[in-house]
Amino acid sequence: MGKIAFITVFSLSIFTSCINSDQKRIIESVNRYLQGQADYYRFNGNVLISEKGKIVYQKSSGFSDFDKQLPLNDSSVFELASVSKHFTAMGILMLEKQGLINLNDSLRKFFPELPYYSIKIHHLLTHTSGLPDYGELFINKWDHNEIAFNDDVIYMLAKEKPGINFKPGEKWEYCNTAYVLLASIIEQVSGLTFKKFMATNIFVPLQMTHTRVYNTRRSGEILDNYAYGYIWSDSLKKYFLPDSLPDYDYVYFLDGIQGDGIINSTTGDLLKWSRFLFDQKLGFDSITQKLLYPHILCDTAFAARFERYNGTSSLFYGYGVLLGNNEFGDFAYHTGGWPGYHIEISHNFKQDITIVVLSNNESNASGIRSALTKIIFNHPLDYPQKHIPITLDTTMLDLFVGTYTLNNYPYEVVRQDDNIFIINPYTGAKSKLLPEANNKLFAPDFDFQFGFSKAEGNQIDYYQVFFGSRFHMQKIEK
Repeated sequence: MGKIAFITVFSLSIFTSCINSDQKRIIESVNRYLQGQADYYRFNGNVLISEKGKIVYQKSSGFSDFDKQLPLNDSSVFELASVSKHFTAMGILMLEKQGLINLNDSLRKFFPELPYYSIKIHHLLTHTSGLPDYGELFINKWDHNEIAFNDDVIYMLAKEKPGINFKPGEKWEYCNTAYVLLASIIEQVSGLTFKKFMATNIFVPLQMTHTRVYNTRRSGEILDNYAYGYIWSDSLKKYFLPDSLPDYDYVYFLDGIQGDGIINSTTGDLLKWSRFLFDQKLGFDSITQKLLYPHILCDTAFAARFERYNGTSSLFYGYGVLLGNNEFGDFAYHTGGWPGYHIEISHNFKQDITIVVLSNNESNASGIRSALTKIIFNHPLDYPQKHIPITLDTTMLDLFVGTYTLNNYPYEVVRQDDNIFIINPYTGAKSKLLPEANNKLFAPDFDFQFGFSKAEGNQIDYYQVFFGSRFHMQKIEK
């Protein structure tokens, strides 16, 4: 791909005199795709694309506050959720470089009250500690009227003594508890709060002026231009703050826990962070090399969840970052999810392209980022479009029923009365599908279509599933 000239964009402004035909194609295609996501799947959020550190596309779609109808802009601040792990890992590596810790140090060196032996800092960084996730423990054992903090996580682990899931280093399993403990190690060793350490050592030096550790929203502190995360109620046809919904009370009582999440930022600040990590001209220092080294192969089931977006079945974990290789070359990325938020930041090493997608209404950030990558590299893409449901007789509906494999995972398509549902193999959730042709179904609320090329005499040659791009599903014959 040729070099893309610098383009200033603000919801969205483009200086067309500065771009060539390929650059114009990219901009027009991205606009078309994102407009379709907004029109048909309610995309709400901010997007940034850069090449070699230059912004080539930046757009805000929708509202930072749905209740007040306040629009997003390029300085709107979003909760990053698990993308925060980038920064927690970097903090640990900074302390190691100063000689204050060793990655082979035992967890019990810092927290002797914890009943876990043989767990090293390296295990915490790479999700190979075997520690159980703290979420279930706090849902079942914690007073939901009280905000929990990192010290409470350590206290609960010491008190309840939940067992480890496997021997440290034996396998890989994503673990938020590990990164909470890493944040607490940073505080213990540095003598600073996690918030102060991040600001002093990362955010201020990199001039990330809109970035901060922020977990006191429910304690009275209010940030200007904050992108509040909203959840859609299908029954009420309205967006709600999760704070107001009983099933999401954990957004309140887990609000003080840091390290696995809680860093907030903007698309522009995340580009500054990306340059710090990936600018080849600066050369990777020892810290960055360790952070971006593929230390461990991720669990197959975890990798399969993201294969449809990344085009690879093998993912590795560095320190706070996922790494892989696909048809576009080596890449690094991380996702973040929290009620109301879906976040993704990715970087293609060969072309030096960074894509940031921040959504504050749980839009499919991973699927959007994948589609934008395909647009940039001029690969075929199925654009969002309006789907009009039709009525099919029961014989035709029965053709869809069965078990299918995608990324080596079984998807069940079931019929209940005159309705068809697909069951998510990762969560067990059922999503209703509506027919729009005798060989195609679609999901009304997200970018998912399912169908086969033709159905004549009950003969079906192949099935496809679409997530902005085409993927083949194979039916398991009984």
